[in-house]
Amino acid sequence: MTEVKIRKLVTVVEEVRAEMGRPISPPTRRAAAIAVIENPCAGRYVEDLENLMAIGEELGGILGEAAVRALGIRPDQAQSYGKAALVGADGELEHAAAILHPRLGKPLRAAVEKGAALVPSNKKRGPMGHPLDIPLGHKDAAYVRSHFDGMEVSVNDAPRADEILVAVAVTDSGRPLPRVGGLRHEEAEGKDGLR
Repeated sequence: MTEVKIRKLVTVVEEVRAEMGRPISPPTRRAAAIAVIENPCAGRYVEDLENLMAIGEELGGILGEAAVRALGIRPDQAQSYGKAALVGADGELEHAAAILHPRLGKPLRAAVEKGAALVPSNKKRGPMGHPLDIPLGHKDAAYVRSHFDGMEVSVNDAPRADEILVAVAVTDSGRPLPRVGGLRHEEAEGKDGLR
């Protein structure tokens, strides 16, 4: 098993106070926690990606807790979440998939309490400073349209060719001025991950 080698941790908080000339009160807030890690599979084909799956499990807790902490909220106050990874040139998309999918979700759900809905995800390959979109969805009910959103992040010196940038985003609200109908946050039951 490989221990995650983190070169850098970055946390970003975005607060929207006005939209289309209208005040947003309380402001909508999103936080992204980002880890720049060494890719232990860079530059070669590796059949068994267990090491990356274990890294994903470790990062789910680290990043989820960091994002919640950055918002200054209790875990149960988190409303939506998402995950994404940007692989450097010497890696492959499957490396991002191994980090994001098998095990990262469970510790992320623990960090935001519950998390009945699937965690939206995105993966791509790119150079240092490349933007990465983290998709967002309500943590307990996928049909809450006001929480279909995203947060763009980038780190100027990452990922290097042999690195992976792994990001988790958490919000304390939906989009500013939502008005496309659908289930509301207050109506979500969170039993099946859909409603």
